[in-house]
Amino acid sequence: MSHRDDQEPFERLKTMQPPEPDAAARERALAAGRAAFAAARKKNPVPAKGNALGGRLIAIITSLKRISIMDVRIPIGTAALALLLLPLGVQLYQSTALTRPGTISQPSTAGTEAEIPAVPAEQEPLAKQAAPVPQAESAVSSDMAMAPAPAPMVQMRTLARTDMPVLPLAAPSGDSFASFDEQRLKVAAEEPVSTFSIDVDTASYSYVRRMLEDGMMPPPEAVRIEEMINYFPYDYAPAPSADMPFQPTLMVYPTPWNARTQILQIGIKGYVPPVSAATRSNLVFLIDTSGSMDAPDKLPLLKRAFSLLLDQLSADDNVSIVTYAGSAGVALEPTPADRKATILAALDDLDAGGSTAGAEGIELAYRLAEEGRIADGTNRVILATDGDFNVGINDPEALEHFIADKRGKGIGLSVLGFGRGNLDDATMQTLAQNGDGNASYISSFAEARKVLVEEIGGTINTIARDVKVQVEFNPAMVAEYRLIGYETRALNREDFNNDAVDAGDVGAGSDVTALYEITPVGSGGEQVDPLRYGSGDDAGGDRSELAFLKMRYKLPGQQESRLIEVPVTPDMVHDTIAAAGPDAQFATAVAAFGQKLRGSAYGVSMNWSDIEALATAGRGRDAAGYRAQFLSLVRDAALLAPDMAEH
Repeated sequence: MSHRDDQEPFERLKTMQPPEPDAAARERALAAGRAAFAAARKKNPVPAKGNALGGRLIAIITSLKRISIMDVRIPIGTAALALLLLPLGVQLYQSTALTRPGTISQPSTAGTEAEIPAVPAEQEPLAKQAAPVPQAESAVSSDMAMAPAPAPMVQMRTLARTDMPVLPLAAPSGDSFASFDEQRLKVAAEEPVSTFSIDVDTASYSYVRRMLEDGMMPPPEAVRIEEMINYFPYDYAPAPSADMPFQPTLMVYPTPWNARTQILQIGIKGYVPPVSAATRSNLVFLIDTSGSMDAPDKLPLLKRAFSLLLDQLSADDNVSIVTYAGSAGVALEPTPADRKATILAALDDLDAGGSTAGAEGIELAYRLAEEGRIADGTNRVILATDGDFNVGINDPEALEHFIADKRGKGIGLSVLGFGRGNLDDATMQTLAQNGDGNASYISSFAEARKVLVEEIGGTINTIARDVKVQVEFNPAMVAEYRLIGYETRALNREDFNNDAVDAGDVGAGSDVTALYEITPVGSGGEQVDPLRYGSGDDAGGDRSELAFLKMRYKLPGQQESRLIEVPVTPDMVHDTIAAAGPDAQFATAVAAFGQKLRGSAYGVSMNWSDIEALATAGRGRDAAGYRAQFLSLVRDAALLAPDMAEH
């Protein structure tokens, strides 16, 4: 054979096409790889506690989630970040490994031993540990405490594409929230009346915002939809007078997530007294100084927040300071608010630390409030804490009764939550409700400005007490309905006319919104089958009204409620949501966002881009920029929990 003949096969290779991939061979190779990996894991298990590096890497990914280039925020895909950070992760891994029992020592490139954390051989894959969640979304607890702790339970979000990295969506396990069931759908012919208490709290939105901005999905129980909707101002009709401190604005329009249903929107704007008619205030700051408050977003932020509040007070107002937990006692006797240097010095002297043994903190605060009581003025205790409610009355029920009793004597309670990792949201909400006050979560200096400067009237100046809402739906026009949110504010039907039953209060200038999703008769959107033998109601009925709204409220200092009645008529129905206006578009966008965060059974047809488009259309004037901030949160959520259809 000549040398040329020897070369011909190689020459032919240059022009040959590559062979078609062999699916069977690929499967055999993958199976062999999985078997080798499983054998390696069984031979060298890794302890579950070795999660410090993971936390550092997740923190890096979170911080690089957006890169700012000349003030233009550019979203970066998770897969791209994973590839970008892989070499850095290896270096961090080798540089931060610590010697501990159960690790495996292997030579490092520098000639020293580097430890490899182990994974228990019996450990199930994380994807199998995750509970099923609608739309492949999940938000669960993870241990974020500063002190060493056992490996956290994490749930993984299953993505639509299996070739994308799966990251845990975690929430700090130190924060606690009361669980509740979503409002159920009701048949108007069987349960025509819906009754609830007004809710002006906004803590849920502030907490959800902080979680998303920190790169984590909030736990579903932290999402209270009405608090998210009520965080924003709306252009409702102003109240006519102090005697009638609000009047309802009503409109009906198509539901953005269900073409066969409609939204009934009820909105009120609280009366704003003129400056000349402003009431005097007697405020007692009850401040948690326990060791857990020693963090930049807790006691230091609290001091700056209260300094903002001082600027809103006058010489006719009084301020006192009581501390509890770390150091209990009177830090400042009742002092005119114009003596700012004295008050600020008392605030500045507060330090976090010591034991959490409660003293008579809350009793002392109320005693000072009673001593400095201003007749026909505002008398209120403002409790500020990161979640330590060891205020001197250890029994929760006794504490609630104590606060309710003081409320009956004209001294209210508002609660401000600070920081993360120790927040007891359920107690915060309960105490504020019993104290005829509101609960706010102060996550930043900007939020402190909103609550204690822009909305100071709503925080300390009550214009209407025990505000209740009752809606009776006309079965001839409305087949089914459900109230969106307000799960923790439900009242019995008979509570509406009982003035002894406590309800929510409305502060000066506060905006309150309630949304019902209603199914018109004959729309085809009914989810409940009709009864076989009928309901006994006249199917014809009166068609001049869709529903009838009643509201009860008490003026400050009065014990007898007043009544507002307004029918919901067909002329209030808009053919499109755009025709209903920006407030309708934005409020429903926030509702859809909350439903999606909670994994609700409703609104699943809307993806993040739908919500963003609806909120953009409803942005309106947005002078303070709060609606623009919401749009940013929607984009954050879309990055953390992408919709399946978007892959």
